[in-house]
Amino acid sequence: MSSALALSAVTSVLQTSLGLVYNSSALGTITVSAIAPDLVESKYGIGPDSGPLVNLFLHQVTPNAAWRNIDFPSLAADGSTRLKNPPLALDLHYLLTAYASDDTEAEALLGYGILMLHENPILPRALITSILGTLSSSTYNDALKAAGLDAQIEMIKLSPATLGREEMAWLWTALKADYRPTFPFQASVVLMRNDNPAVFSLPVLTRNIVVQPGVSAQLFGLQPPNDQSPTLVGDTVQVNGSALSTASQISIANPTTHVTYAFAPALGGAHDTSVSFQVPEDPANLPSGVCQLSLIFKNASGIVTQHTSNVVLGIGLKVAATPVPSAAASGGGTLISLTCDPQVRPGQNVYLILSSQTNSNMQVVAAQPFTTQTASLSFQFTPALTADTYAARLQVDGVLAPVASNWKFTPPATLAVLP
Repeated sequence: MSSALALSAVTSVLQTSLGLVYNSSALGTITVSAIAPDLVESKYGIGPDSGPLVNLFLHQVTPNAAWRNIDFPSLAADGSTRLKNPPLALDLHYLLTAYASDDTEAEALLGYGILMLHENPILPRALITSILGTLSSSTYNDALKAAGLDAQIEMIKLSPATLGREEMAWLWTALKADYRPTFPFQASVVLMRNDNPAVFSLPVLTRNIVVQPGVSAQLFGLQPPNDQSPTLVGDTVQVNGSALSTASQISIANPTTHVTYAFAPALGGAHDTSVSFQVPEDPANLPSGVCQLSLIFKNASGIVTQHTSNVVLGIGLKVAATPVPSAAASGGGTLISLTCDPQVRPGQNVYLILSSQTNSNMQVVAAQPFTTQTASLSFQFTPALTADTYAARLQVDGVLAPVASNWKFTPPATLAVLP
């Protein structure tokens, strides 16, 4: 593979190759430059009395689509362990421009250059080595010689490019230079890579493959209690599917808190078409929010497989039955403190929604900041709440809990907030 100087090395080889062509032509001494067109005019004084000149300009560099995804990911999941060292594959887009003051001289210059590119669709390795070897010794030129362009796995190919009149006009307008006869072409592919050490896996000494007859388990969906979502701690959830009788564990993963909670389906066990379980009462270890549910299977050979449902499980927060949520006047507003179940963790977004049963007004307030895992939450309502009866709902990470109501009373009793 080539180093980061591969782009410069390609341009240098093309520039020297064009110079050799013109020196052996009937046009005499021709200057071949490799700078931007606007710099050509200021440096060489392009005008009616200027000598003939050909300029090679790299106007665009694009990733090579064929090489871009040819290798595996270069880094492991931790973002630091290098598994592979794939090359950076690039296509180089050039403009070959002829400058001349005599009639038809620019056409002659362009003709020699285009013919050279046509007859040399591939830059031979020996040519690259020879041209870079003739460069005078300097820190920069020595680095070009060691760029490794002649040793990369794929050789440099030259092919014409097509630019319409509008694209060409836009390009020269952006270059802020006067248009001259130009031939666009492409050099592909340049493979650049640093010598980064990679980690290799150990060889596979033996293969233990067990094939057992049977139908693979499938998960069709979740059935929350009363067909309503979300679920609360203690609610019964049914997982519907097929070939579920051998499910040994249920796994609930919360991507926000990065917690995975596994337990056995103790409620009624597992059946062929369904598995029922109760959402565990473990406020410190099972967080609420949007969760991914999976069933874990273990066969007689000890092989463990996991099947994940494509339907998420929402576990809502509920206001603990005791102590009763308290409200206090604070700074011209109302501070409500309550206890929730399960506990919430830093990074989770928790809101308290109060809906007045008198005028149907609804107010939403975020929980006051907390830095540790806690079951105690405080909400500051400003201005102060008026004396009324409110329906209270907690929302965590987008999961909205049912209304905190006591159905033993008629009408149901809800959270009472005093001003």
